[in-house]
Amino acid sequence: MAEVQAVKNVDTINLIGHLLEIRFSKQLSHVWHFGINVALRISDLLSIKFSDIHDDRLLVKESKTGKLANIKLNKKALAIVEKIKQEHPMHLYLFQSHRNQQSLNKAPMPLSRRYIAKAFAEVGVETKINLGTHSLRKTRGYMLYKQSNDITKVMKMLRHNSTGVTLRYIGLTQESIDNDFINLEL
Repeated sequence: MAEVQAVKNVDTINLIGHLLEIRFSKQLSHVWHFGINVALRISDLLSIKFSDIHDDRLLVKESKTGKLANIKLNKKALAIVEKIKQEHPMHLYLFQSHRNQQSLNKAPMPLSRRYIAKAFAEVGVETKINLGTHSLRKTRGYMLYKQSNDITKVMKMLRHNSTGVTLRYIGLTQESIDNDFINLEL
């Protein structure tokens, strides 16, 4: 299986959101855009409950690391939360599955990781990008690095322990090596 990639321009980010909406659902477009704006792992993103959102802050304990992610939500993320809250005021999860609503005896569940991964992969084929659930975090990290040129800032946002891991994660190490081979002709 190929390593998933960061999306490296805003037009493609918006195109992917649009394709997710028309090929799958508005809900998947919301997952895409909200996920890029909060840079959480997919398991943590899908486990978000409305009760985890306090005014303009999202407080989530990361399942992989046990670290507390205290994220100030930007305007786009807040708009997505408000839209979902208005459309589904009784939902427990931000990205709640609609499938188990037909069964009255089942507890609410978030969308499945498998469903999200399948949708992202299909849109990735269409856009010729190896998209996966980690593309959300990688894209946010890549875009922050390109804006700030500060790998330490990106490392802290992603809650990584080393800059080397962060560079590899957002795909800059290979990109830098490739550019060195192209730009240095002897």
